[in-house]
This record gives sequence, structure tokens and C-alpha cells, in this order.
Amino acid sequence: MSEPLLLEASSISVSRGGHDVLHDVDLRLAGGEALALVGPNAAGKSTLVRTLAGLLRPSRGLVRLEGRDLSAWPRAAVARRVALVAPDDEGPGALTVKDRVALGRYPHRGPFRPLTREDEDAVRHALEATGIGGLAHRPLETLSAGERQLAALARGLAQEPRVLLLDEPASHLDIGHQLQLFRVLDEVRARGVAVLAVVHDLQRAALWAERLVLLAQGRVIADGDPATVLLGDAAAEAFGVAIRGHAVPGVAGRVFSFENGRARTGHIAAGPAGTARR
Repeated sequence: MSEPLLLEASSISVSRGGHDVLHDVDLRLAGGEALALVGPNAAGKSTLVRTLAGLLRPSRGLVRLEGRDLSAWPRAAVARRVALVAPDDEGPGALTVKDRVALGRYPHRGPFRPLTREDEDAVRHALEATGIGGLAHRPLETLSAGERQLAALARGLAQEPRVLLLDEPASHLDIGHQLQLFRVLDEVRARGVAVLAVVHDLQRAALWAERLVLLAQGRVIADGDPATVLLGDAAAEAFGVAIRGHAVPGVAGRVFSFENGRARTGHIAAGPAGTARR
């Protein structure tokens, strides 16, 4: 049985500063799905994520949450279902990590109410899942950029959403913490949560996601499994590189390589091992 459709954008356009940043974008996200949103700089990825979260309203088209127009939902109800983790989502520097993560419980308990046992459990599990339990009582201002990013993720997990939206979640993380991050996202997906992440590293996106959506100049120009999207002419044109898929003996799926120039994409039978495969 297929997972339910949780979030849907239908022909949405978004205007900012007097001009359209997104143009007639369609996107569907089902429960348990891993979707990587990729594209060159200034493609409109962050704008799309914020529109899906309800922070921006489309000038045309609709965003639907669980089949209902997002604008018709009370804001608190949206926050109980959709969590956004963004690069600027850090919180006041004097706040402790635990208190920062506990803010994820606000949509469930409302203002000025003490944490319940259920809230405390959600916060503890989020700290443990992200590997920052040992930092719980540290002020945010004493953390590295990567640690602050993990604290923001933990806040999103404590929210216990049905849809988790992440804008560049791995940008400040070393390779070990990147692997931990995507392991956590897979554990979240296993519970039926839909996960959409903006990922700049195409190799990492291909390794993690079941599906890629390629955005360029505010339009969706490709949508499909990683091999289909990355080996299509649209990706080569959007990024201005040649992309090749390598079948490596003993490695399931393809390894991708990227070269300067806009040569056509292609497939070769074998090649040097890389870091991404499907």
C-alpha cells in the first residue's frame, strides 16, 4: 500500500521584490519519502521550502497539506504537522541547547506552560538522535556552526512533525556528522514522516534520496530517481557541467562524476569509485 500524500504544491508561483522567484511549480511529497531538492544558486530552492512551510504565500497556485489548502489551516495546526529547519534558525545565543530544542514543543503545549513528561521525552529523544545530548546545558553561543545546526535539527525532531523540511541541513557539518544526519533522517522516514531536504552536494543527494527534484530559474525542470535526473540533459545544462554515471564492479547502482564543460551526459561501463551511488 502506498504512503499517503501529505504535501502538494500545484502550479505555485511566488513573487518577491516585484518579480516572480518561482514559476508554476508542481511538487508532491508522500509519507516516508526522501526527496532531495537540488539546483544551482539562486534557483529558488529556499523560497520553495519556505512556501511549502507556509511562511510565504504563493501569488498563484495552491499548497495543500493533507489535501487541504495550507492557508486554511490554523498556524498552530500547521506547526504540529510541518517542521522547517533552516540555516538562519539558530535561536538566541544565551539559550541552552536543551531549551532551544524544547521550543519544538511549543505548537503542542502552547505558550507559558511547563513541559509535560511527553514533552521531556520528545526533547530527550531528539537530543539523543542528533548526538548532542552532552551539549544539552551549553549556551548556543558556545557551539560551533555544525553543533548549532544539529541543535536546530533536534528542535525540528522534537516538534514530531509529519513533514520535515530542511534547507541545506549538511552545510556546516563534517563528514561524520553528515553521515549521522542522513541516518537520523532515514530513521525519521521509517516512522512515516515525509522528508524534503535542500542538498547542494549532488553526490550526497544521490546517495540519500529516493527522488530528486531539480529546480532552475524558479522552475522544476526534472523530477525522478537520482540517475534519471542527474544523467539528463537538464541537469548538465542547469549546472554547466558534464555528468556521467559509472557502473563499478561490486557496487550496486551508479557512481556519478562531474566535469567542467557542458558536454552531454552519458553512461560508461566502469570507472573510478566515487562517493555517491544508487
